[in-house]
Amino acid sequence: MATQGYVQASLIWVAYAVAVVLAFVAATITTFVWQTPRDRSAVVSTVTIISFTALLATVFLLPVDIALVSSTTSTALGIKKDWATPGRIRSILLTLKIVYYSLYSLDALLCLLVIPFTYFWYEEYDEVEEQEGNQTVGSRLWGAFKYTIAFVLLVVILFLVGFFVPAAGTRDGGGHLDLDFFKRLLEQNHGEKALTFGVGLLITLGTLLYVLYTGAGLALFPVSFIKSAPSVSAPQLSENTASQLEQNRERQRQLEMRNAGRPDGMPAKDRRELEALAREERTLVRRERLAAEAQGEGKSFIVRAWSKVCAVFRPVKLIGGILLILLAVLVWVSMLITGIDKAANSVCKQHCGYILAHINVFQPINWIFVQSARAFPVDYVLMALLILLFFSASISGVAAIGIRFLWLRIFQIRRGRTAPQALLVATVMLALMVLGINYAAAMMVAPQYASYGTQTFCDLPPHFADSQPDCSSTPEAVKPCSEWANSSARSLQACTPTVMSTFLNRVGLNWPVFGAVNFWAQFAFLAVFLIVFLTSLFRAPRLSLSDLDEEAEVDEEEGLLASTSRRFGATWQDITGRANKRSYGTDGAEADRNGSGSGT
Repeated sequence: MATQGYVQASLIWVAYAVAVVLAFVAATITTFVWQTPRDRSAVVSTVTIISFTALLATVFLLPVDIALVSSTTSTALGIKKDWATPGRIRSILLTLKIVYYSLYSLDALLCLLVIPFTYFWYEEYDEVEEQEGNQTVGSRLWGAFKYTIAFVLLVVILFLVGFFVPAAGTRDGGGHLDLDFFKRLLEQNHGEKALTFGVGLLITLGTLLYVLYTGAGLALFPVSFIKSAPSVSAPQLSENTASQLEQNRERQRQLEMRNAGRPDGMPAKDRRELEALAREERTLVRRERLAAEAQGEGKSFIVRAWSKVCAVFRPVKLIGGILLILLAVLVWVSMLITGIDKAANSVCKQHCGYILAHINVFQPINWIFVQSARAFPVDYVLMALLILLFFSASISGVAAIGIRFLWLRIFQIRRGRTAPQALLVATVMLALMVLGINYAAAMMVAPQYASYGTQTFCDLPPHFADSQPDCSSTPEAVKPCSEWANSSARSLQACTPTVMSTFLNRVGLNWPVFGAVNFWAQFAFLAVFLIVFLTSLFRAPRLSLSDLDEEAEVDEEEGLLASTSRRFGATWQDITGRANKRSYGTDGAEADRNGSGSGT
């Protein structure tokens, strides 16, 4: 039996290791796809990849936490398995604590020290100074370190405040502390209390970002699968561009013919108009070239084949978008139910972060997880996918909204156009949002499942003092574990809370202001999602031609047009490849003019 427990725990950790490796691959691809090629920095890319991998590793740890504590209990009998001795359970929880503290410490170190240092290191670079020999590696390091000192002081201050300031829970003599569940949450040393304060503050800051970016992204991400801006390769847009280009060249020909024989040359008015037409012609030629490139002209067979595959599988993308919308709405409803339930029935209200003793209203997401647990390991896979949905929604929200200070946009996040500074700032924001996502998943989306997994306990007295209760003949006495049940003496031996839920409850109990802000911010998240979702349903996305022209001009100036990445067309014309062969550039324009002139 002991061997069986080790094997199951090992399989869970191996699955987690595989997920982290896949996260590293995804982080590498994401970094190189989003950053701009012309300003690529090896240091920035490395730090970003490591940060993204650490964030995803932190996100995927919650399903592992739930799986490990659930594996110690027999769900049907409501008792601990034979191999799950108190010492073995303490070993599992200790391992989880070490991994959690290591990842949270790494995330905090990256956010508060490494990424700011990398940001200032990149800003210190001066190509002219380096070529002249006036800038060395040492001077860049010292310049970056000077600006990073402020972040070092911030970390020290946070640790000292958390270390010396007494926790609110230890001063509160309220009746809610009579439960053994709350008493165990207060058992901690000063080092854990300092870490609790620091992470609690970061969770609160991350929750505020999570409200805006994840709330908007969760609404926009599924809708983007169904409704997207018209492609540059859309046939109607291509035809309009060709028509405008033809009219432009005809107007230029008329101006040149009208002023061909004038001794005093072309009037200033006509010259200005001709110059404006020439600029417009260059813009239209770029659009036409981008449309041809998006349709696969001049590309390899693999790129053209990928374009056809994307076009053929667009219905699958549409169905996936509909399913994601249904899932997002279901999550929204579940969070609303949990929020109302906690606000009305919490055993200690704002004094402990609105901890809910047990679910009083049917909660669909929590029910789905409990029911799917019958087919191992479906529930853990679903939890990982749910958290990954929140993380993807956060990325979508950052890309849609951009990095702003109030209403002012500081950086824009675009595929293949993201500056290194924007990539680093976005990574810090995502790191904070991950903390908010962990809180939402554990406390709002599926609170009972995230706290105890599939654990149950037998609510019958044992036959002997040293034995476990027996519910084999009375299955109705088997009850799910909850915070309230965990205060019962009979459930103490069968119910083991997850490390994540214990840590979050400890933050809410010791620092009630963090718990209250995090809880009520969830209602703001629900409001943001609802507003953005309803708006996106009735507002058609548009292709920004000004951004398109600006990007094409930059690519053309730097010789990077061949590497421009565009969304491939999704219409039947894209599948059949009915793209007219056209000549581009000034040579084509001169040929058109000469041909028209000879025929006149």
